[in-house]
Amino acid sequence: MNDQTEQWGIFELALNGNVDGNPFRDVQFSGQFSHKHRTIEVDGFYDGAPNGRPIYRIRFMPDVQGEWHFRTQSNLAELNGKEGSFTCVAPRAGNHGPVRVANTYHFAYADGTPYKQIGTTCYVWNLQGAALEAQTLATLAQSPFNKIRFCVFPKHYRYNENEPENYPYPCLSKGSSQWNGSWMVDLQSGWSFDFERFDPAYFQHLDQCVGQLRELGIEADIILFHPYDRWGFATMDAEHDDRYLRYVVARLAAYRNVWWSMANEYDLMDGKSMADWDRFFRVVQESDPYQHLRSIHNCRELYDHAKPWVTHQSIQRPDLSQAILWRQQAAKPVVVDECCYEGDIPMGWGNISAREMVHRFWQGTAHGAYAGHGETYLHPQAILWWSKGGVLHGESAPRLAFLRQILEAGPADGLEPIEEIMQMHPCAGKAHSYYLIYLGVSQPALLEITLPEGEEYRAEVIDTWGMTVTQGEVYHGRVDIAMPGKAYHALLLRRLPEALPSRS
Repeated sequence: MNDQTEQWGIFELALNGNVDGNPFRDVQFSGQFSHKHRTIEVDGFYDGAPNGRPIYRIRFMPDVQGEWHFRTQSNLAELNGKEGSFTCVAPRAGNHGPVRVANTYHFAYADGTPYKQIGTTCYVWNLQGAALEAQTLATLAQSPFNKIRFCVFPKHYRYNENEPENYPYPCLSKGSSQWNGSWMVDLQSGWSFDFERFDPAYFQHLDQCVGQLRELGIEADIILFHPYDRWGFATMDAEHDDRYLRYVVARLAAYRNVWWSMANEYDLMDGKSMADWDRFFRVVQESDPYQHLRSIHNCRELYDHAKPWVTHQSIQRPDLSQAILWRQQAAKPVVVDECCYEGDIPMGWGNISAREMVHRFWQGTAHGAYAGHGETYLHPQAILWWSKGGVLHGESAPRLAFLRQILEAGPADGLEPIEEIMQMHPCAGKAHSYYLIYLGVSQPALLEITLPEGEEYRAEVIDTWGMTVTQGEVYHGRVDIAMPGKAYHALLLRRLPEALPSRS
């Protein structure tokens, strides 16, 4: 065979094989993919028996154009020693490859295209049935969001009482499915699953959801564990945890838009130790031949993001002015994936205003970081975007689209905190080139700034809520710059090409 696969696309090999014993546990299946001097080993997986024919798959994402050869290895004769080749061709428009860390604190796609993160959270949108999932995808297609956080496992929490259509493991018996007022109470009584086997249909649907996001150009930030559980998935033993991680990575790593999040609020999972979380990182790192981005999300206690297997910081905190400190502590990108949610639910983390949500995004930007969106407006059918998706009801999304436009038109390699020209308000940009100053709740009519000697800058006044940019004057030296005297504005200063003569 000699098929064609686009660069950073998926080449898939599907083979039929016998099922003796437990194919999820007893069958070893992998492939070696070679291009010139490079060889990459990829794990395969068992994908069930449609039409009574057991099927095993290997998925591979080629990152270099040209001819690739492969050979399979297995302890099952029917799967062992299969050989072939395919040609990796140029990527289609819009395919820039996986997102990587770039310039220490920022991100770029594999082809070098800058990636400016404007993320959102819909924890279990992928478990809501075809109609609501289609509505969520349609909403995302018209939104500014280029990343979405969501879970592999179903979620038990207020406004999350519905059962999924399928489960990740064969269900042996069912227990209670009603919200009891607290996720912390043990509700696992009555539920039992065969943790020795996965349900391929559940994971096939997860594959489909990740692929649909890929077609929209949206990164899938996949949450591997979380504490909000009534089924027992959060309390599996180490053997089943590790097998689950390897299975998910084997299935999904070939999708270029995958990010791995070890957990949502890892520190609320009392049954897992810090050694467990370190091990989970290592299992994913060792199993993923493409080294997708890896993070872990906290509730109260930050994980040590300086550990080598962490690629970027995923943080839950409302005060984004701390981003400079987090940058310094770990020297890695900061993404405040949860800075509270726009909405009106009773919980304090889910009832900030749209204006406050937009403010926190701008505050994070001006401190050299990235923020995350979520929406939690009460709904008669308990369809809240933060968990189930659907449609957006708030006012922040258009303003975040406006911010994304400004970021994508700014310096390609990201904005760095700068203190030299402004002491009272956060400023980020590129020294001697581009300064973005965010005023937040301050409302000066004049802004005192000291610009670098011998350089001229054009001022642009940005209304972050009104979504307007007003051209201002050209300035140099120590100046007072006229401002609207209103809160939630920013000042952008771009250096003009012609420098002033130096003054002695």
